[in-house]
Amino acid sequence: MKRALVTALILVLIVSAGLFWLAYFSQRPPLTIDPATLAGDCSVIDYCELPVLDGSGKLAADIPKDNAPGCSYPHFPLPVLAQCTEPLPPGTDDIRGLWVGVEGGHIGHVERIEQCGRRTVVTTAGIIHDYGPNSTGTLNTNDTEGSVLFRLGGMDYCMRTSAAMIWENSVLNFYAFGWGPRVVRRYRAGDQVAWEYADGSVTRMNRLCALPELHKVPAPRGKRLALFGDEAF
Repeated sequence: MKRALVTALILVLIVSAGLFWLAYFSQRPPLTIDPATLAGDCSVIDYCELPVLDGSGKLAADIPKDNAPGCSYPHFPLPVLAQCTEPLPPGTDDIRGLWVGVEGGHIGHVERIEQCGRRTVVTTAGIIHDYGPNSTGTLNTNDTEGSVLFRLGGMDYCMRTSAAMIWENSVLNFYAFGWGPRVVRRYRAGDQVAWEYADGSVTRMNRLCALPELHKVPAPRGKRLALFGDEAF
């Protein structure tokens, strides 16, 4: 009995170590975002003027897949799908725009939602979740969680994330890894967008026409533990 328990404990430790390596030390996704998108000035955009999805421009599949460099973008990037005009498919609700949490669990949270064809991009708090047809990668999002757990060798380490964003009955559902549990939901609630997060909270968001100054540069997140002589910051 004791031997079986020891064996089970060893297996748990091995699996846990493997998952930790996969989450924090596996190779980061290639940075395929257009450099001009990262470098552009997002403060000059009127987010209440949404692109017309009339099929006259690029398709979602013509545009490279986007993700944040490292653990966070340095400042809020330009829209990823600005040149895309592919109409939304049936069963998809239009929740495009810039949104701020005004009620519920995450008041003050700001995010941008872009949609074009079957592609959806959510940009917020230093991260870019990009799901759907693209010219450079797979369908699922391939980014980081953005919260820095520790610093080692002069580099930040944050958890990798991957998810599918699937429209079901006019609700945008996030499924971990594409095949795992549903962890996030977004849907229209009158003139607002409701955001149900993995922590059990529900946040109702109002539309914004301009990015608030406070959110142009993402605030550092995470424990940021300094390991083996690295300086905390």
